[in-house]
Amino acid sequence: MTQRKVALFVTCLVDMMRPRIGFAAIRALEAAGCDVVVPEGQTCCGQPALNSGDTNHAIALARQTIVALEPYEAVVVPSGSCGGTIRCHYPELFEHDPIWLPRAQAVAAKTWEIMAYLDEQCGWKPEGVQVDAKATYHDSCSGLRELGVKAQPRRLLKPIAGLELTPLAGEETCCGFGGTFCVKYPAISNAIVGEKADAIEATGADLLLAGDLGCLMNMAGKLNRQGSKVRAFHAIELIAGMGDGPAIGEEA
Repeated sequence: MTQRKVALFVTCLVDMMRPRIGFAAIRALEAAGCDVVVPEGQTCCGQPALNSGDTNHAIALARQTIVALEPYEAVVVPSGSCGGTIRCHYPELFEHDPIWLPRAQAVAAKTWEIMAYLDEQCGWKPEGVQVDAKATYHDSCSGLRELGVKAQPRRLLKPIAGLELTPLAGEETCCGFGGTFCVKYPAISNAIVGEKADAIEATGADLLLAGDLGCLMNMAGKLNRQGSKVRAFHAIELIAGMGDGPAIGEEA
């Protein structure tokens, strides 16, 4: 069987704030039979610039990203927001550029959120993983609404021995992060994440899981400030058998 040659687009937050998510992604992809490459030319996908209306810089970063990712059979991203930027918004950025539009469309078409890729393209499930805990799952906005990521992470979490998944009220409701939104409108963001934290606490869960580090950092920070004992992880960490390390915010 020929291995799929997959490019891992690490994302800025994972690279700078939680590299173990990147290592977990590589572990899971390799277990699923993929040959994983981390292209050296990757930097930011341009999402912050795009969301702030800085179209020129967003286009420059998009071009750089396209060049870095073109050679690979598939592009896998441990983030619905960055994955959504590449898959949904790159073609929009180059709508009137006859040279770059087909290149943007080609990269967009092969870009996947990691749990959707493992589930839908690889048909893989974790084996021999055990996590004795009760967990709840938050559906991050971009992954859910732009990429349709909903059932896939739950299917990958289901085979984990000892893990009990409990529903989260408002699981599809924004956590208040929204990238630059939380900086522009901190009071609104704090009110939204406060409601989310209360809903998480009400589940009685030990663990909070999601697929976007920005959302997880936002929710973990609020839970910590409220004195909660709920620990936050990217779902791929548990799926890859790396749920025994420090939770988000616990790193020294």
